[in-house]
Amino acid sequence: MKYFIPLVLAVTAWTTSPLSAATPGGESELAARLQQLEAETQALRAELQQMREEPVALPQVSATPVSYAPGAKNNGDVDYYTFSELSGMMQSTAKKYAWTKGDFTIVPYGFLWGNMVYESGRTYSPGRSYVLWVMPGNQQGDDKVFLADGKNTRFGIDVGGPRLPLFCCAKTGGKIEFDFQGDFANTENKGGVLLRHAYVEAKNSDYRLLIGQTWDIISPLYPTTCLYSVYWDLGNIGYRRPQLRYERYLAFSNTTLLTLQGSLNANILSDFNGHADIIREPGGWPTIEGRAALTLGHRGKGCKPTVVGVSAHIGEVGFDYFNGGALVDDDVRRRTWSFNTDLDMPITSRFGVRGELFCGEALGTYLGGIGQSINPNTLEPIRSQGGWVELYYYWTYRLHSHFAYGVDDPFDQDIPANGRLYNQFYYANIMFDATKQFQLGFEVGQLKTLYNGLDEGNSTRLEFMARYAF
Repeated sequence: MKYFIPLVLAVTAWTTSPLSAATPGGESELAARLQQLEAETQALRAELQQMREEPVALPQVSATPVSYAPGAKNNGDVDYYTFSELSGMMQSTAKKYAWTKGDFTIVPYGFLWGNMVYESGRTYSPGRSYVLWVMPGNQQGDDKVFLADGKNTRFGIDVGGPRLPLFCCAKTGGKIEFDFQGDFANTENKGGVLLRHAYVEAKNSDYRLLIGQTWDIISPLYPTTCLYSVYWDLGNIGYRRPQLRYERYLAFSNTTLLTLQGSLNANILSDFNGHADIIREPGGWPTIEGRAALTLGHRGKGCKPTVVGVSAHIGEVGFDYFNGGALVDDDVRRRTWSFNTDLDMPITSRFGVRGELFCGEALGTYLGGIGQSINPNTLEPIRSQGGWVELYYYWTYRLHSHFAYGVDDPFDQDIPANGRLYNQFYYANIMFDATKQFQLGFEVGQLKTLYNGLDEGNSTRLEFMARYAF
C-alpha cells in the first residue's frame, strides 16, 4: 500500500507532462521513465511475495475467562501462521460446518441437552420433565418427584439457497428442526419425535417471506430459564403453528428500526383431546396475527438495543358438539383473540429487564388461560390475562443470573368446576457458559396453581441443566 500512492502520482504526472506527447527529444526521457516504472513494479511483486510467506501473529485461544468489562483484553500467547496457511484453515473450517449441493448450503446444528429435576409437589407435564401447572393438593399434589431426562435434545438443519431475481434478489433458505418431547409410550426413556420448525423463506435486509411451521408472531420473547417449556401456561404465551408470514424492515437511521409483521395461521383448538362429546375441527378462515416493533439503539454484533413491541391475533376455533352420540350442535365457532406487549431493555452493559403482558380469550392453543380455551359446560370462550417479567445480571462474561415472576389469571366466572383459576411462578437461576457451546445451569423455582373446588397446588422445583450446542 505504501508504494501504491507514489505509483499513481507518477503515472498521473507522466500522463499530464509534456513529455507524454510525441515531441522532439522527449523519446529518450519517456524510455527512461518506462524503465523506472518497470523496476518499481518488479520491486512491488517481490515485496508482495515476501508478505505472503511472512508469518503473521495470531493470539491463541485461552481457557481463562475473558473479562466482561468493555475494552478489556486477554493477553494470551501468540502463534504464527503464513497467509497461505490461514487461507487453508479458513477453507477447512467452512467445509467442517456446511455441506454444499449445487447452489445450496446445508448446515446441521443441534443441542445435546440433559437435565435433572426435583419437585416438592407433583406437577402436570405431558413430557414429564417440564411443568405446565401444579396438581391439586388432594390429587397427589404433595408427592415428591425426582426426574432425569434427555428428551430435550434437538437437531436441526439450516438450508441456504440461490437468490431470486424476481424478489429483489432475496436470499432463499429454510429450516427443519425437531426434538424428542413428542408422544411416547408412557416410558420416560422412549421419547417421540416432535416437529418444531419446518419452513422455506426468502429474505433480505428489507423484508422476509416465509411459509411453513415456526414461532407465533405474537409475544415473541421467552424467559431465560433451565425449563424446557419456558413457563408456558404460567404467564408466557405463544407457540409454533403452520403459517404464511410477511415481515417488513424499515430502517429510519442507524439507531431506529421499525419491524412490521403479519401472518395467516392454522386455527387450532387444543382443548378436548379425546373428549367423547366434543369433536374438534378447523374453522373456515385463517387466524390473523400481527406485530409492530421499534428497535432503538445501534444494531449488529455486540450491540444491545432496546426493543418494544405490540402484537395481536384474531381468529376462531371450531368443534361439533354431541350428547350421547347424537349431534346437538354442528360447526360451533368461537372467537379467539389476544392483545400483547413485549419489552427487551438493557439498562447497563451487565443489567437489563425484559417481559411481556397479554389479555384475550380462548388462548389454550397459545398456551394461555392455563391451557383452557372453551368452557365444556357453557361452550363459551375462557378469558384470561397475565404476563411475566425478568431481570438479568452478568456477573462476568460467562456467569449470569436471571430472576423472573409470571402469572396466568383466567376470569373466575368463565372456569367450570374443578377447572384451573390461577397459575403463578417465580424463579432464580445461575448459568455458566463454560464455552460458547457448553452451558451449565441451576434453577430454583416456586409454582402455585389454584382450582375451582379443589385444593391449591404448590411445588418447589430444583433443576440442573447441561446443554452442549453444535
